Amino acid sequence: MTTNWLEGVTEKLIPTSLGLINVRVGGRSDGPAMVCWPSLMMDGTMWQYQYEHFAPTHRVVLIDSPGHGKSDALRKIIDLKDCSDVLVEILDALGIDKCILVGNSWGGMLAGVFPAHYPQRTAAAIGINCTASLPTTVESIWATALSTFLSLHSKMPPLAAKAARAAFAGPTAEATNPEFTEFTEFVLRDDPKSVAWALRSILIGRKDEHRRLNTIGNVPVLIIAGEEDSQFPVHVVRKMADAIEGSTFRVLQHTAHLAARENPEGVNAEIDAFLAALPATV
Repeated sequence: MTTNWLEGVTEKLIPTSLGLINVRVGGRSDGPAMVCWPSLMMDGTMWQYQYEHFAPTHRVVLIDSPGHGKSDALRKIIDLKDCSDVLVEILDALGIDKCILVGNSWGGMLAGVFPAHYPQRTAAAIGINCTASLPTTVESIWATALSTFLSLHSKMPPLAAKAARAAFAGPTAEATNPEFTEFTEFVLRDDPKSVAWALRSILIGRKDEHRRLNTIGNVPVLIIAGEEDSQFPVHVVRKMADAIEGSTFRVLQHTAHLAARENPEGVNAEIDAFLAALPATV
């Protein structure tokens, strides 16, 4: 793993229906396109270890989701269909016909519904730490309180880092992975008002998508759960996978909610095995 991993990566702002979206593009220019959509409160750089692993074989696109990173601020309610439409606009702008979509949390939910909305644009989808269920009462109360608190600030308050660490880091990371727990302070770079809108949209306002997932056909899908994920427990993630006919389901031991960043070796190995079993055209 290099310290200058963004060297050679092209960065650009793409106009979309949700404003300018920042993307980073690199890797093998003639390889299959792998598009990575991050978790809420993260930007495209959370995929560093996936980029380093897949760049030799894939054209890798790292997206700063709406309201995050260098993308335009988010100031309205959106849903996963809006995100799907934005992803198509990004693919069109980059000249990508079909992509392998990889997402964690918010991105994982999108990786579930995108093949339902746009199967012709999806070569394969990998959803990590994701759900297709309605928010629980506890989740709604927690996210509503946090979004209300954040909406009152112009700069991300220190309390947000504590909330992110509690949401993202499990017992194993807390005990053995100080680099990852320190990384969760990344959220202090966020626009709190944008995060508040994203919380209202993606967490509090999300719909039950299981019936939509039932419509997916002929698109290979891998769903990965983290054994220690307190946000979307294994049984919730498994229910999402069960709704997608023919999907592959895997559980990563000793791993919590931000698996792609906490346990990149495990995530990358599962993606490698999944892609290796697909037809050579993917």
